[in-house]
Amino acid sequence: MNQHEKLNYVEFAAKDLEATKAFFQSVFGWVFVDYGPEYTAFSNQGLDGGFYKAPTCSQTSNGAALLVFYSADIEATQSKVSAHGGVITKSIFEFPGGCRFHFEEPSGNEFAVWSEGR
Repeated sequence: MNQHEKLNYVEFAAKDLEATKAFFQSVFGWVFVDYGPEYTAFSNQGLDGGFYKAPTCSQTSNGAALLVFYSADIEATQSKVSAHGGVITKSIFEFPGGCRFHFEEPSGNEFAVWSEGR
């Protein structure tokens, strides 16, 4: 249900829509709906959103927001990310309350995954 004045949707650029879709389908089980050759949407992933074809990408080094997934088994999730074409940019590291790693998906967008611990 949509909530008044709450975040509802996020959009990312994607250099390679097909590779990005395949990555998120394989690693996180996402389902996409295509709206023409240059836009695809996902839903029911904690936040709905989409990817649009563009030569840019979302990186925290350029001031972009970092979207963070939760995992009950962070090592298994990191292995799936690597096995399906994701690039680990920061290996699992500890922080107060848990641990996390950062990765880039095939179009270069940066994400992270966190867990309470290993």
